[in-house]
Amino acid sequence: MESLAHQGNLTLDKPMSGGPIAAALSMTLGVISNIVALFILANAYSHQRRRSKATFLLFASSLVLTDFFGHIIPGALVLRLYLSGGVFPEAAAASSNGSTDPMCQFLGGSMVFFGLCPLFLGCAMAAERCLGVTQPLLHSSLVTTTRTKLSLSGIWLVALCVALLPCFQLGSYTYQHPNSWCFIKVLANDTQEADVAFVTLFSGLGLTSLGVALVCNTISGLTLVLARLRRRPSGYSTSHSHRSVAKSHDIEMVVQLVGIMVTSCICWSPLLIFGLMSVMRSYRGSIDKADMATYETLNLMGVRLASWNQILDPWVYILLRRAVLRKIYLITKRQADLNGSVLRRWEGNSFQSKSSENNPVNRI
Repeated sequence: MESLAHQGNLTLDKPMSGGPIAAALSMTLGVISNIVALFILANAYSHQRRRSKATFLLFASSLVLTDFFGHIIPGALVLRLYLSGGVFPEAAAASSNGSTDPMCQFLGGSMVFFGLCPLFLGCAMAAERCLGVTQPLLHSSLVTTTRTKLSLSGIWLVALCVALLPCFQLGSYTYQHPNSWCFIKVLANDTQEADVAFVTLFSGLGLTSLGVALVCNTISGLTLVLARLRRRPSGYSTSHSHRSVAKSHDIEMVVQLVGIMVTSCICWSPLLIFGLMSVMRSYRGSIDKADMATYETLNLMGVRLASWNQILDPWVYILLRRAVLRKIYLITKRQADLNGSVLRRWEGNSFQSKSSENNPVNRI
């Protein structure tokens, strides 16, 4: 393989050396995580009677299912490219110049589609919960299972339309450094206005989704905190018990949404921002060879970080469930009570010992 690389037939470098093992381990971890989360969500959805919680579980199941296929389909293609040693430099250059490569087009479109879907779904879930927390009556009249399914179909359709734009010459997909994956053209000598518009659309939609999710989750969290502070002690009536259960469900869902939002921001913001910066500088022609290598490395790190979003999303739901949080709270409270009792015992013994030493009779 090294002799072929020296002859210029294949593109091999250090990032390719650990690629197959890392890609295989990442795929295995992602598949296991999403399958476990899907099993838990399906079980919870079948036993759920509250409509607002059922709507949230439907959104969450769709998110995990999308993450599952988004990890399998692009991951399998990237693993195949790694195992084959990358693509021929001529093929990579041809795809950069506008030549159609079906595999590159499919891989690039898959990455755009499965990248936008989790961001859109996280935004929709945050908006739905914000409406449910701030306007529960309006939420109960507007949000139904049928409308939720229509919203999910609309989200997938919008993401698919964006991913198919290069088929209509609105942007393009090319092989990216080190020729082991395909994505939107962000670094090239012949960057066109359509490429800038496509990257701007992709990054703009992603960053807008994150921003809307941040605003909605902030409003939901503040509303729940204020409701908690305004609550007055009262008798344990049946209505009070129902309200407490509803509030605990709302808190659980908002905590999970905050976890999903933080994970998405950490994983996707670098790629969205680096891609936008790269295409702008590439279009102006202000990138030299040293900067080109830096931007290629940043984009590669960004896409690797973004791939972890599909692994971490299921664990956000698995670990931030009410049952898990209650166990963590009980363990922490028990440990705090134990430490407090030990401290009180120690302080009491210390006080008694000091007082006995200060007593003149005891000294004599």
